[in-house]
Amino acid sequence: MLQEYLGCIGGAVKMNAGAYGKEMKDIVYSTKYIDYNGNIHELDLAEHEFDYRHSIFSNQSYIILESTLKLKKGNKNEIEAKIKEYANSRKEKQPLDKPSAGSVFKRGDGFIASKLIDECGLKGKQIGGAMISEKHAGFIINDKNATAKDVLDLIEYVKEDVYEKRGKKIELEIEIIGEK
Repeated sequence: MLQEYLGCIGGAVKMNAGAYGKEMKDIVYSTKYIDYNGNIHELDLAEHEFDYRHSIFSNQSYIILESTLKLKKGNKNEIEAKIKEYANSRKEKQPLDKPSAGSVFKRGDGFIASKLIDECGLKGKQIGGAMISEKHAGFIINDKNATAKDVLDLIEYVKEDVYEKRGKKIELEIEIIGEK
């Protein structure tokens, strides 16, 4: 059952991933990483500099080796029920039936990017095989053999359209690696 929820702990720590009112900062105890010179370091919680979708690793190319998490003991049945509740909520609200990179845009200061995208009428907007999900405007799905260029072009289109129509600059939650 949990298999479908697996992800990369290092990536989650780097971006202080979160959902349903909780973030990695709530459970990380320490993290070991390797720097540019091959030296291994360990950070305690405060040294992570966690913020919304940000940590000290966001602006560095360190390699996270391991993180120690501080979890709370709980009732197994209650925990399984909560997992099921969150999974059902995601299935109901997110386009899990199509490939995507997850939520593409961060919440802004005083606004929710996906709501602005929806208000701009962009659900269903398509460039090549990339499309703004009709289920959740914060997701770009691979509808028909999308290329990376299709996705990047659609991201730029959305950013420009939202700025033009709503005067808000939306930022990426995903990280683009490589040539653009």
